[in-house]
Amino acid sequence: MTLSGIKSVFSKAIPFLIIPLIVISGAFVFRDRSYSYIIMATALFTLILFACGFEQKKTGTRRLVLCAAFIAIASIGRVICSPLPGVNPVTAITVLAAVYLGSEAGFAVGAFSALTSNLFAGMGVWTPFQMFAWGLIGTFAGLLSKQLMGSRVKMCVYSFFAGIVYSAIMDIWTVIWAYNSFNLKAYLAAITTALPYTAIYAVSNAVFAFLLAKPFSEKLGRIKIKYGV
Repeated sequence: MTLSGIKSVFSKAIPFLIIPLIVISGAFVFRDRSYSYIIMATALFTLILFACGFEQKKTGTRRLVLCAAFIAIASIGRVICSPLPGVNPVTAITVLAAVYLGSEAGFAVGAFSALTSNLFAGMGVWTPFQMFAWGLIGTFAGLLSKQLMGSRVKMCVYSFFAGIVYSAIMDIWTVIWAYNSFNLKAYLAAITTALPYTAIYAVSNAVFAFLLAKPFSEKLGRIKIKYGV
């Protein structure tokens, strides 16, 4: 297998197999003991995933700088919005990053936005699940970039449903943490209990996407054309 083929395999295996296994196994094995190892492992494989896309697209340091800027904006936005339960711009910013920079960059922005913002919001055993959930949202946004790019309505719709997916993934953590196993009845109860929060989060995602789509798209569109990012 060629080097590009290996990178392609890793690009698919890391977000859909390796990181999910790390996160799920970490919830069972580590729980409240040394969960930092799971965070570090998730961060490491996120960097490997980003490096696969980085070399494929040959965009140099510009892509790295743009991702760092997205992570900083998302993290600061989450901290600013923290007094409002269920309201933060991380999903919308992750979607925009993924659409214009690719699915690997989208996963990195989502995952590291969770990690860096949790330095202020609170680090804990839930952090790897947040990294995976937001990263996965970025991955699919990148895969759907042709459909989402340039359409504010589609970005809003995607961001709305991404909020539901994020909540559903975090409810998996809630059940595993409470029962040390996955219980379908408890999971459905968790989803039902979280419905008001999920609704607020999904709607706020759509609102942020609506507000940010045009200014970000204009800037990123020019950068993409000028620098080939």
